[in-house]
Amino acid sequence: MGPRPLSVRVFLLPLARIGIARAYRVASASWWQRASPGRKILEGAGQMKLRNGLTVAGLVVATILMVGGLGLETGTAQDQPKAPRPQYDFEKESIPGATVDEPVLKEFSLSKAAAYIEAGNKLWWKKRKCVACHTTGVFGVMRPSLSSYLGKPGPALRKFLVADLAKMKQQKIEKLRTGVRPTQMAYLAGALAEWDKHVTGKLSPETDEALRLLLSLQSDDGSFNNIGCWPPFESSAYHGTTVAAKALESAPGWLGGLKDSDLLARVAKTHNYLKTTKPPHDYGKLLLLWTSARVPGLVDAKQKQELIDLVLKHQQADGGWSIRTFATPETWGDGSRAEKLKSEKDFKNPPSDGHQTGLVLLVLREAGMAAKDKRIQRGVNWLLKNQRQSGRWWTRSLNKDTYHYITFSGSCYPLLALGKCGVLPTKIQVSKAP
Repeated sequence: MGPRPLSVRVFLLPLARIGIARAYRVASASWWQRASPGRKILEGAGQMKLRNGLTVAGLVVATILMVGGLGLETGTAQDQPKAPRPQYDFEKESIPGATVDEPVLKEFSLSKAAAYIEAGNKLWWKKRKCVACHTTGVFGVMRPSLSSYLGKPGPALRKFLVADLAKMKQQKIEKLRTGVRPTQMAYLAGALAEWDKHVTGKLSPETDEALRLLLSLQSDDGSFNNIGCWPPFESSAYHGTTVAAKALESAPGWLGGLKDSDLLARVAKTHNYLKTTKPPHDYGKLLLLWTSARVPGLVDAKQKQELIDLVLKHQQADGGWSIRTFATPETWGDGSRAEKLKSEKDFKNPPSDGHQTGLVLLVLREAGMAAKDKRIQRGVNWLLKNQRQSGRWWTRSLNKDTYHYITFSGSCYPLLALGKCGVLPTKIQVSKAP
C-alpha cells in the first residue's frame, strides 16, 4: 500500500467568536511541532477585544498538514511521541501541557501571555471551583495590579472569590486551621484586597470579612500554618504569612480604620513573626524583601540592602534567575521533594526560569531598584527572549513532572515585572470597571 496523499487545509479562526480558551488552544496546540510536525500556526490580521479589555490580534490562520484527509500527523501514529496531558482543561476547552522543549517565540507577545493566564484561571475555576495557590490564588492577587496593561479584570473573577469565601465561612475554624487552608485563605483575602485596591478603589464588606476570617486562623506564634507538601506555594508557614501580611496591607483603609484590639494584636503578631523568624531559605528571604516593600518597618535599611545583595548574587550568566538555586532540596517544605530534585539532570547547574526571573525583577523594582540598572535590564532581556509559543514561560515543577503548574505564576510574575520595568504599553483600551 503506497503512501497517503498530503493535503493542506487553511482555517481562519475569529477569536472573538470562538472564545479565549478555545482560540488559545487552537493557536498553540501544535503540540510544539514535536507531536504534530506538519502544523504551522501564523497570526493573521484582525482585532479582537478580550473580556478584560486588552486588544490583540483577532484572527489566527492555522495551516494544518493533513495525511489522506484523515490524520493530523506527517507519519504513522506509532512514529509520533505521545502528546503531554493538557495543563488545564474543562469539557472541550484545554491548554496544552507545558514542556521544556516548547519552542520559544521569535519576539515577545503580550497578547499570548495575557490569553494564557486568563484561560488558565478560567479553566481551573470551571473544573475545580476553588482557590489553588499556584493558579487561581496567584491570578487573584496579581491580575488586579495588571489592570494598567491588560485592562481591569472581568467581574467573573470577583464572583468566584466571593463564592469561595462563602464556602470558607461555612467550615469550622478548627478545620480551616489545618492542611493548606490558612495559606489558601491568605491568597483569597489577598485577592479580594487587591481587587478593592486596583479595581474599585474602596474597601468592600467581603474583603473585610475575609481579612477577619484570615486573622482568626492565626497560630499562636503569629504565623499562618501550612503543611510542608507543595513547594513553593504550599510548603511553609513562612510563605503563607508573607501572603497574609501583604493582604492586610493591601486592603484600602482597612488597617487604618481597625479598632478591634484583638485584631490589632493579631496584625502586630503577624509582623513580629516576620521580623523575628529566620526565613527557611533564600526564597523565603526574597519573599521577606517583597513583603517589606509593602509593609513598613519589617526590615531596616541595612537588612534591606543585604537582602537585595543576596538576591542579586543568584543572577545567572544569561541574566535570569533559577528557583532551584534559592533553596537546597531538603529545605523545601518537609524535604519530601529532595530525592526528585536531586535526580534532575541539571541539578548542579539549573537553568533560569520564568517564575524566579519574573518574581525577582518585580520584587527588586518594588524594593526601589532602578529599572535602568544593568542587572535589571539583563533580567528583562532574558524574559523577552524566553517566552514560549503558548505565551507562558517555562519553569519545571518542584513537585511532579506532570502539569508543571508553576509555569502559571511563572507567567504572571514576568508580566508584572515587565510592566514595572517599563516594557509593557500602558495606553490600551481598558474595559469598564465591573
